Parts: sequence; C-alpha cells; structure tokens
Amino acid sequence: MIRSGFRTALLVAAAGVALAATVTCSQSTDLATTPTPATEVASPERDPQTLRLLYSRSAVTLNPHLATGYQDFEAARIVYEPLASYNQAGELVPFLADEIPSAENGGIAADGTAVTWTLRPDVTWSDGEPFTADDVVFTFEFIRNPVVAAATAQYYEGVKSVEAIDDYTVKITFTDPTPAWSVPFTGQTGLILPRHIFAEHNGPSARDALANLQPVGTGPYQAVGFESGTVIYEPNPSYWGGRPAFERVELVGGLAPYAAARAVLQTNEADFAHNLQVEAEALRALETDATGHVTHLFGAQVERIMLNFANPFARTEDGERSSPSIPHPYFSDLRVRQAINLAIDRDTIAKELYGSAGKPTAQLLVAPLDYQSESIAYTYDLERAKALLDEAGWVDTNGDGLREKDGVALEVLFQAAVNPVRQKTQTIVSDSLAELGVDVQISRVRLDEFFSADPQDTQSLNHFFADMQVYSIGNENPDPTTYMGWWTCAKMASQANQWQQPNNARYCNPEYDRLWAEAKQELDPDRRAELFQQMNKLLAEDVAVIPVVHRAMTNAVSDRLTEVEFTPWDASTWAIKDWQPAPSDS
Repeated sequence: MIRSGFRTALLVAAAGVALAATVTCSQSTDLATTPTPATEVASPERDPQTLRLLYSRSAVTLNPHLATGYQDFEAARIVYEPLASYNQAGELVPFLADEIPSAENGGIAADGTAVTWTLRPDVTWSDGEPFTADDVVFTFEFIRNPVVAAATAQYYEGVKSVEAIDDYTVKITFTDPTPAWSVPFTGQTGLILPRHIFAEHNGPSARDALANLQPVGTGPYQAVGFESGTVIYEPNPSYWGGRPAFERVELVGGLAPYAAARAVLQTNEADFAHNLQVEAEALRALETDATGHVTHLFGAQVERIMLNFANPFARTEDGERSSPSIPHPYFSDLRVRQAINLAIDRDTIAKELYGSAGKPTAQLLVAPLDYQSESIAYTYDLERAKALLDEAGWVDTNGDGLREKDGVALEVLFQAAVNPVRQKTQTIVSDSLAELGVDVQISRVRLDEFFSADPQDTQSLNHFFADMQVYSIGNENPDPTTYMGWWTCAKMASQANQWQQPNNARYCNPEYDRLWAEAKQELDPDRRAELFQQMNKLLAEDVAVIPVVHRAMTNAVSDRLTEVEFTPWDASTWAIKDWQPAPSDS
C-alpha cells in the first residue's frame, strides 16, 4: 500500500500531537471526576452576599467586541448592555432602549432599509458620565474599523450608517432591505461601549486599552479585579435598574465541567456552572441529594462533525494548508461524504452521552422551528455506507481491513477539543468508521487552542488541519441570516484572512450563495422561511456538514438562587440584574 509521503509525515507528527494531547486528556478526565487543588473553589464559609459563577474557560478580555470565545461574552455581559435582547420566548426585551421599534411606532421603515431606536434617558456609565446616542454611533465606528478587527464585525456587515438624530435617538440605515433589522446592537454581540473611554483606542491600540480589563459600563455590576482566571465584580452605583442583590460576583474560569457541576450540586461551593458537557449518567448521579439543580434549555446549538473540503496535508506554493485551492482527496466525492454520514450513530451518541440534554438530528438550522426542513432525516446504515465506498472505488484489495484506491489508504485524522464527552463521541464514530474499513486517527486538542482565534494556533477549528472535527455552535439570534452566511463561498477561512472567517469546511456552492443572498433581503416572512429551509436541505444533501445532536444549554444553578432566567439568544448572565437569593437566604 502506498501513502503520500507528505501526508504520512504529517500523520506521524499528528500522532505525536495526539499523544501529547492524550496526556492532557488524561489529566482533564481526572479533573472531570475529582476536582484537584488547581480547580477547587473551596470556601469554608460561603459569604451569602457573594455570587460565584464557574466556567470551563477563563475570560481573556472584558471587551465583547474583542472576545476570543463565549467566556469573554459571559464576563462582559455583566458589565455592558445592548439596546435590547431576546428572551427565552424569542421576544425582544429592552435594555438601553426605551422601547422596541415597530412599524406601528414608526421605528421600522416600510421598505426595510432603516430602523430607529429611542434610548432610555436615565442611563449613566459607571463613572457617572451620561449614556447617549453618540455612544451607539461610536460602538459602530469601533466595530467597523478594519484595524480593530472586531470579533463581532460580521453582525454589522449590512449596516450602511448609524446616525445620532439627537441624544436619545439612533437611526440605523442598511445597504439593502433588511428583515434582520434587530441583529445590530442586540444580544451579546450588540453591547454598547462608551466613546469617552475608548475613543483614543479606536485603532491599532484597541487590544492594549486598559478598559478591556477595567471596563466602564452601564450594567448592574462593575469589574474591580481581573487576574488568574477570575473576574471580581461589585455593584455599579450608577445602575439605572437599581442596586443588584449581591455585593460581590466572582466569575471563575478554568474548571473541568464535572468539577464545576459538583461544586454547585454537591459541595455548595458555587452558585452557577456554565455549559456542562458532562456525560448524562455522571450528571444524574450529581443531582442525587443535590444543593442545586440542572437546567436544560434547547436553543440553536448543534453538535456537528465537520468534513474538510480542502486537503489538510498538502501545501500551496505559499505554504498554506487546508487551502480551498487544493480539494480534499476523499471528501470532494459526495459518495464518500454520504458514507461517513450514514456511519454516524446519532441515536447512541445522543442517548448515552447527552441523555435529556440532547436530541439526535440531521438539521443544521434547528431554531426557530419555522426554519427546519421536514424532508431532512437521518439513518445509521453501515451496509449502505460500504456500498457507497465500493461505488466510489475505495475497496480493500489486500485483506488488511482498510480500503484504498490507486494505492492510497482511506485514512482520516479526527480532531476535537479535550473533553470526556467529545472523546467518547470520537470513539463511537471511530468504531463505526473502522467497520467501513476507514483508518481513523484521533487528535485531542487543548480547549484554548481548539477554540482560539489566534492565527498562530494552528490546531484551531478554523485552521482545520485535519480531515474531520467535532464541536458545537448555532445561530446567536432568532434571525439566522448571519449564521447561515457562514456557509457561503466568501466566508471560507484561509491564510489570506488570517483564518478569521467561519467557513472552516471550505464548502462552496453557488446555488447556496444565491439562496442566501435572496433570503438576506426577503421581507416576506413566509417566503424567507422557505428559503432558509431550502438552504438547510441543500447543506444536508451536499453533506456539507454532519449535524449529530441538537444540544441543550446545560447549566447547574444553586437552590439558594431565585429569579434566574436563561435565554438561548444571549449570554447566561444576560439577566443577572434580576438574580436574587432565595427567601431562606435573605
């Protein structure tokens, strides 16, 4: 059997990385069963006035527009606010806005090209300076400054201008008719920055601003300490909503999900643990005689397996790997992608690993429900998968159990972030692919590297220097325009854009682009839903991605808290202003 020398060398290197990552994984697995001193949040006597929040990743910045991951949004959302956000029911709730724009109040232009927001007149920043429409205008200027390279810029791409009509009126004008008028300045990607603090850093020094670590916001709490993976907050004396219930908030990062869950549910060391990707059986055990409870909220998150349409083991003349200009030797064939899809045992993965926190799915766009396509279904059929590989010319000619074609073995490198649930997902998938005659090598990547936006982190999901990878994400807003735009040709991650674009599969289909461009401007909601359904169906037919599990956001909440509400369309901390101690702890 002949293998590409370059591919073999890279697979050997990848095996070394996987071995090193296995050590990390072993350590992480230990953390997932028994908290070590490094992850303990021990506190012999809990201060009832301190709210303690636990996360698997540590916040890097408190500037949401420079966020490196969800943990930064979660931390920043305690300090900053948007004009409005969507609650669990999908309704817009005002924050810095005085009311929600509508056609009836004249806020939404009939032709869909503009929206006008009126602002609360009683808001000040935590330093006492007044909040005005000029701060909204500045936030747009900051986000759209190419030198700043804001992480949230994609949510403002269709905005032509943002104008302060007066101190408390803002007009947003779009380049085209835009049904998604509610996306800019709402939710966690719409948090408003103060001009008087950031004006001098609207450029190359954006990431050096002291305010990224010591923010001045309009939210219920202000950050007073930020070090060693922990952010400390105290009440914002200028908060327009009145003094919040707790005198101190501690946001602690770097804990394994099991350790975080145990700290809330069993040892009463914390009040909240975020996004618990813990095996269903282990989580059920922690809920026995617990001091807290687990919440499951289904939104748009889909655990998916990505197939690389580009060759991760070949380089261009410029040295670029996973370049769209060099197609993948196997996954460019639809029959091979279909075979992989048929070999994914979604039912087993959902039942054994997620329990009530996951539903097997083949839909990429799962929320809102109107956008799902009834024609998309899944099946687990290894015999049909084998037949497709035979048809594509991948057969086992020497009886060693592995398929090959033209002397090249059918082998894949399958990467995922270090996490017990994802490693078991890799194992379940690998076992099925082995039955097909596919050689699977597993790579486990450190969490911070896998989800990194740093161009130097070559193991990140956007570099995608592997054949397959698994992770979870979904639309940030009930309007899925931005999310579905990730699959257009223009959004392919590449060396030219420093791997900052979200289409890491390097999928490109002009028909899909046409549907998306039409949906982006379609004002009729029924026709628009139909277009999104067509896009959803096309991605499934092309096996552009393999959706596996519709995941709930799973959090642990202490029983000493009340008035805790989550939404799938914002950070978990979005309504922290309302969190209260239960009556017995008052």
